[in-house]
Amino acid sequence: MLITNTYSMWPGTWLDLKLVSIRFLHWSIGKEGISRDSAHKRRSTGGKRKSLRKKRKFELGRPAANTKLGSSRVHSVRTRGGNSKLRALRLENGNFAWASEGVARKTRIADVVYNASNNELVRTKTLVKNSIVVIDATPFRQWYESHYVLPLGRKRNPKHAQKEDENDVLTKKRSEKVMKKYLERQKFGKVEQALEDQFTSGRILACISSRPGQCGRSDGYILEGKELEFYLKKIKSKK
Repeated sequence: MLITNTYSMWPGTWLDLKLVSIRFLHWSIGKEGISRDSAHKRRSTGGKRKSLRKKRKFELGRPAANTKLGSSRVHSVRTRGGNSKLRALRLENGNFAWASEGVARKTRIADVVYNASNNELVRTKTLVKNSIVVIDATPFRQWYESHYVLPLGRKRNPKHAQKEDENDVLTKKRSEKVMKKYLERQKFGKVEQALEDQFTSGRILACISSRPGQCGRSDGYILEGKELEFYLKKIKSKK
């Protein structure tokens, strides 16, 4: 009697709840997702295996970021424990380190030129870890010239020489005490020929060491020494 009276107070409630629960059941059963677990896979013999439990959130697989070269677009993704990670969909800038000089600068990524794993990533200009990219050399050239007071990758152009002299870092007047400091630095300011040639062109090769799909950044380092030689050969052989 109590039960009938309870339902009579709110007509249609029981029926509505039943419909909602049925709809939710259909939705949860029909909702398929990428899963990284092995419970749904076939046996090693090839036979089918009955799944003994439902899918788990911690075993899910998310779609790849496939970070492209373009105007910056980064999404935040909710992860296990209420934490979050950044998924870069497009990036155009990165923080690159010049290891031999112990300095890093933010610069523009111009192009993707080589990827050891897949040529398709080069064609589509996809930024992934260990991609070889071409970056703008200007921030590094400016730092080098102000730090050592030595020219780096400059083309001789007598027409514009007078205009440049007015605000040029190299021709700026300095006291003897200050110049003594710079002369000491210049003893260790040698740049290898292969890298200097790149500075002349205004573009230098760099390697991405971060994971753009996980941290939302495309940071890396400038290629030098034997690593630079290796990748220059690889790039030439592909052309």
